Amino acid sequence: MAISAWFLAASALFHLAPALAADNNPADQLVALVNSNRTAHKSSSLVDNQGLGCLALEYIKAYQGQCSAVGDGKKPPDSSFADTFAPNCGVQSQSLKPITGRLIGCQTKYAQPDQAFDMLIENARSLEILYSKNHTEVGAAVSGTDGGSPYFWCVLFSNGKANSSFVVDGGTPKSVRPGCFSGNNDDCSGAGAYRVPAWPMVAGIVVSAAYAFLLFNVLICAWYALYPSNQH
Repeated sequence: MAISAWFLAASALFHLAPALAADNNPADQLVALVNSNRTAHKSSSLVDNQGLGCLALEYIKAYQGQCSAVGDGKKPPDSSFADTFAPNCGVQSQSLKPITGRLIGCQTKYAQPDQAFDMLIENARSLEILYSKNHTEVGAAVSGTDGGSPYFWCVLFSNGKANSSFVVDGGTPKSVRPGCFSGNNDDCSGAGAYRVPAWPMVAGIVVSAAYAFLLFNVLICAWYALYPSNQH
């Protein structure tokens, strides 16, 4: 029974970890908020494109930690997507599609995804971008500056087609740190001090479950030792 308990615990570890890892990515959570708000407004849900998500992270890095540039309405030149962002992410240049909308926000204090969403959707123009029918795909990113304050959030929209736009060489974007982006089924690794790793949490659950099974086995053995007549 002890062996089966550990087997069950190990199985739980491998089945739970991917789900918790995905839930631990605030960029994915931001995309979920974008889509839930769009569908509530009778707009279509958007495809979460990992290549576009990586470009959103590169878009953040172009600000070089300058929150004031966001407040002043400055933005990287469109040529940066092909010249810098795509090569850094491993996105094939021929698969780049037009950016149909962008939302960018920055503040000194880290915000949870729902708070960041409220920060990004701050006026009528933001709502117009959010609900636009021109979008088919979305990518989001979050990053601190050198792993700390200030924190940037970015959402990019495009009208590309699934599986043919923002295609990543080898199927996996290049390692871009610090920060996290949506669509890559990974936890938020390197975005800053707010990261809560999934593996220690899962390991704690598994160890607790295994201990409970082991304790149950010990109690059963003790019962049979004390009351052998009850075995029949």
